Amino acid sequence: MNLAAALDAIAEGDPGRVAIHVEGATLTRGELRTAIFAATRTLRGAWSVRRGDRVGYLGLNRVEELMLLFALARIGAVFVPLNTRLAVTELVHIATHAQLHTLVTDAGHRDIGTAVIEGVSVAVDLRAIDDLVADAPLVDTDVEPVGPDVPLLLIYTSGTTGAPKGALHTHGALLANASAAIAAHDMDRHDRVLTVLPLFHVGGLCIQTLPALLVGASLVLHPRFDAKAWLEAIATMRPTLTLMVPATLRAAIAHRDWGNSNLSCLRILMTGSSTIPRKLIDAVHARHVPLGQIYGSTETGPVTVALKAVDARRKPGFAGWPCFPDSVRLIDADGADVATGAVGEIAVRAPNLMQGYWREPVSTGFREGWFATGDLGRFDADGCLEVVGRNRDLIITGGENVYPVEIEDVLLSIAGVGDAAVVGTPDEQWGEVPAAFVVRGSSTEGARLDEATIAAAFTDRLARFKHPKRIVFIDGLPRNAMGKVQVHLLHERLAANEG
Repeated sequence: MNLAAALDAIAEGDPGRVAIHVEGATLTRGELRTAIFAATRTLRGAWSVRRGDRVGYLGLNRVEELMLLFALARIGAVFVPLNTRLAVTELVHIATHAQLHTLVTDAGHRDIGTAVIEGVSVAVDLRAIDDLVADAPLVDTDVEPVGPDVPLLLIYTSGTTGAPKGALHTHGALLANASAAIAAHDMDRHDRVLTVLPLFHVGGLCIQTLPALLVGASLVLHPRFDAKAWLEAIATMRPTLTLMVPATLRAAIAHRDWGNSNLSCLRILMTGSSTIPRKLIDAVHARHVPLGQIYGSTETGPVTVALKAVDARRKPGFAGWPCFPDSVRLIDADGADVATGAVGEIAVRAPNLMQGYWREPVSTGFREGWFATGDLGRFDADGCLEVVGRNRDLIITGGENVYPVEIEDVLLSIAGVGDAAVVGTPDEQWGEVPAAFVVRGSSTEGARLDEATIAAAFTDRLARFKHPKRIVFIDGLPRNAMGKVQVHLLHERLAANEG
């Protein structure tokens, strides 16, 4: 079984049933399948895409993006969704590393796409998503059978060194993830799923969107999150399921229409990406909607642990229980299991794990078959997982992963900067934001160095969400005997300044 065949089976069962609602229009299962066949003809004919080729997409959520994914699945090619929030230089790095054959953009990102392919040293075809179905040539759509071990999704995440890593997922892993997600939501064909998170993250693509299509539910697709549009969709489309991250949930709760909106259609409002502040949980529960959680990562598919609707109110703030048949352990520095109630690193072994990192050794990130997430958690007496921390270097801002080394590399390239370190600091809107500690050098440039000069250096170098939101000048960074920065002391200084 592969992803395209799984969707074909759903379409054949009831081709007239609505599959997707998008921008006031509807698409039935049969119409979606026909469009995917047309997209397959375009890819194989006009665009010369072959088995194993990597095809990127840069743009807002589009129904054509899903058609592209399923058409690539039919061919045995690989879908590479690109984060629209990244700077051109970051996109060039990913396009180069992924060895893209083709880059597809929507109209709003055409100029950025042009800049990306101009920055790549090898030829990459630039195509428009609007042409995917419209101009399909009359070529044979029969393709070589695609098995479950064939790669389909290459999705980039920040690595521990700060360089993006490409997590490669197979058809089988994506189908296993969909099965876990369907069970976690108790999802069936009668559900209506509202998707507002970007499909360039596994959260937006794989927690609810693909599972909805594969179980035969209907999908309401928005191009991007907007609090007003989300609340209007709740009122008019009456979805039963939707997924948010803390930043989008916070925006919805802060909207003036939140208190007057009828949320009774929602069986559960699911969250993920990072720990959820208790006041957000309480705000949702006050509206008589259970707030569930999905825990996982780009590498794990991401559906690994889930807090279902039935348990949401009795376990607020917990991530939930491992999804069958996933195995989750909490281990110490030696790889041994920790006792119940003790904190350990979360390690996962599951059928929805990535095949590995693209162009990295197969064993990278794994320890004897277990993927080490870098997150810290503990199991309570009921076996329910509480995520209590994570790799202390990682900053999660508005659902985006940022590693300090990316920012530190820019800081250290600025004339006059003698030393620098970056940590995350709590933020009401985004959960966390980067804060930079800067040591002025002894040069003339160092004496003149100010916040404006530092801020200007980030323009077009990194995505805006990676720019430091606080800059603190310091005489010297606290380091231990091994020369490592004592990050906890920087956090203490920030806390003292805020106090």
